[in-house]
Amino acid sequence: MTMSRPWLKRTLFALCLLLLALTASGFLNSAPPADPTTGRAKLLSYMLRGQLATHHYHPKPIDDKLSGEVFDLFLKQLDAQKRFLLKKDVARLRTYAGRIDDEIRSGRVELPLVAAPLMAERVHLVEQMLPALLKEPLDPESAGEMETDPEKLDFCATPQELRERWRQLLRYQALNRYLDLLEEKEKAGKPPTAPEREALLAEARAKALKNVTAFLHRQQEETGQDYLNRYFESLSRAFDPHTNYLPPTAKEDFDIHMRGSLEGIGATLREEDGFIKVVSILPGGAASRQGELQAEDLILEVAQGDGDPVDVTDTRLRDAVSLIRGPKGSEVRLMVKKPDGRRLPISIIRDVVQIEETFVKSTLLKDPDGGPTWGYVRIPSFYRDFSGNGHGAPSRNSTDDVRRELEKLSASDISGLVVDLRNNGGGALTDAVAIAGLFFPTGPVVQVKAGDGKVQTLSDDDPGVAYDGPMVVLVNQFSASASEILAGALQDYGRAVILGSAHTHGKGTVQAVIDLDRNLSLRNMGDYLPLGALMVTIQKFYRVSGESTQARGVLPDIVLPDPLEHLKSGEQYLDHALPWDRVASVEYRRWTEPVGRIEQLRANSRERVAGDGDFAEIAKAVAQAKERSEKTRVSLRLADLRQERQQARSAKDPGGHGAGPLSTKEDKEKEPLADTLRADPYAREALAVLGDLLSGVQSAGSGGKVAVGHLAYASNH
Repeated sequence: MTMSRPWLKRTLFALCLLLLALTASGFLNSAPPADPTTGRAKLLSYMLRGQLATHHYHPKPIDDKLSGEVFDLFLKQLDAQKRFLLKKDVARLRTYAGRIDDEIRSGRVELPLVAAPLMAERVHLVEQMLPALLKEPLDPESAGEMETDPEKLDFCATPQELRERWRQLLRYQALNRYLDLLEEKEKAGKPPTAPEREALLAEARAKALKNVTAFLHRQQEETGQDYLNRYFESLSRAFDPHTNYLPPTAKEDFDIHMRGSLEGIGATLREEDGFIKVVSILPGGAASRQGELQAEDLILEVAQGDGDPVDVTDTRLRDAVSLIRGPKGSEVRLMVKKPDGRRLPISIIRDVVQIEETFVKSTLLKDPDGGPTWGYVRIPSFYRDFSGNGHGAPSRNSTDDVRRELEKLSASDISGLVVDLRNNGGGALTDAVAIAGLFFPTGPVVQVKAGDGKVQTLSDDDPGVAYDGPMVVLVNQFSASASEILAGALQDYGRAVILGSAHTHGKGTVQAVIDLDRNLSLRNMGDYLPLGALMVTIQKFYRVSGESTQARGVLPDIVLPDPLEHLKSGEQYLDHALPWDRVASVEYRRWTEPVGRIEQLRANSRERVAGDGDFAEIAKAVAQAKERSEKTRVSLRLADLRQERQQARSAKDPGGHGAGPLSTKEDKEKEPLADTLRADPYAREALAVLGDLLSGVQSAGSGGKVAVGHLAYASNH
């Protein structure tokens, strides 16, 4: 059968029309192609779900329980200070609390894409409130209070409640700026007249407005990708606090996430519940030498030199860091909130880290009455120069430095040794194991357990002993990770008496960084790169006794009054921290330990501490600090703010956090390290315990003694 040419043309034309109609219908009725943000979110959901399930030490099921945990973390990141979202907004977002597991499995991420425009809407609402709020009269002496602890606040129910919250905040900021200006005039000996006070008040309100406007502008600059990053960070942190999604940013930002170190002031920071918190102070850095900024402080405001302060609450870490960093020799002024609730201004001159201050140091402590000579070694961190130039000297490491200092001390025939691990946040595991081996012959030091249940024992194989006399190890709440491995090993072996806070930090986990780009196995996904990295917990540490250092930390043999004992500080207080547990112990041989020695040492120490004036002052300051920390409501009256500021300046710091900065070469002539330590009640008590070990332990309240002398190596265990 044949077909005429005109008929064929008509048929083909009709088919083309039908095909065009079907194509147009399909395009109009189908969802538009996923934009890069949505496609990237789908890919990240797939990648993170797989990497967490494969590599995390204790992977969690992606279920409704995890969904709720992720939602709570995400909500805190959205509006931790409860300054924007209304209750109805939170209720709307909470409908996703049980669906996050479904989002992660399907890759159809919705919560952050709903939260982003909602937050933008509320930020805009607050911006609209400001002009009217600033037109209201401001009487500095009118009464009022404001709650500063977001945990005690609820989200506002109405825009009117939100307006009142911002009215209080603006008033508080304006009065503090006003008080700054008044004090400047008074310090210059020029008390302002009534008209001048009115002008200063207007200037203070303008400064407060400028500060809040800049803060809101930063909030409006948040992108949809920023919200997605927070979402995936919340997902990873729900597994444990040290598992984090690291979004692709500039290398400087990546280093901040990985190390948190700031060359400008020498501090480690992190975002926590809407605040910028100081995690640790780097030895040899500008903050360490200045001496006032300490771990657990919250940075509320940052100012450059004489410039106006910028509020950094509810600010991304990298934005806060950009304000804190600066050229060497320039001034940065921080308004910090101390753990006891005091607000204090701290001025720091930015500088490079003095490398020598980051290294192991030692000194001799001689009894002025001709008694024993003691040795003291401080290990600020377990550093190891893997690159060959990272610490200023080829292949320098903490093990060699400790060995060298022990040789110097032993040459002076010391009768006992104090090893100071206070504020040591850890470092190279290699050095923790090797340094432990300097104090006893070969033996296991730490066990490392992987997620598959396999346990590896790391041992010291060097039979040499660099020091075999009596030892006391000083620790505090900020002794973490490798510090806990060393202290725990020396305690398990009965090799040293551990002295300090009720517990060390409790960081008993190991993390690895996974480059998500290198682990991407799917093809044709180049448009979504870079994806960033995942820092994931892969192992846990266990002592030779089988006990984990995780959460509980190391419990000292002798507990001393702790300047921060009122704080909930340490791994056990972090959200979703992995629990303490234990594995089987390994065979090891203990150093000899006289029966009852520790109890007698404790009794003697309690007696000394009870009669020590410095510890009495610390106990008094701690009680006052605890009382201040529980008062989270602040007055909105100028006279009260002035009084609180004066009290904060005059309040005695409750003993700091232990080991402070060691003397620089220039300082040694003015105040030798030995003199600094004699003024340290914790170091003095450590020497007193050494005295008990050396001369025999006398029971409290009796005249009997138990012979101790130098401890000897035994093999009966």
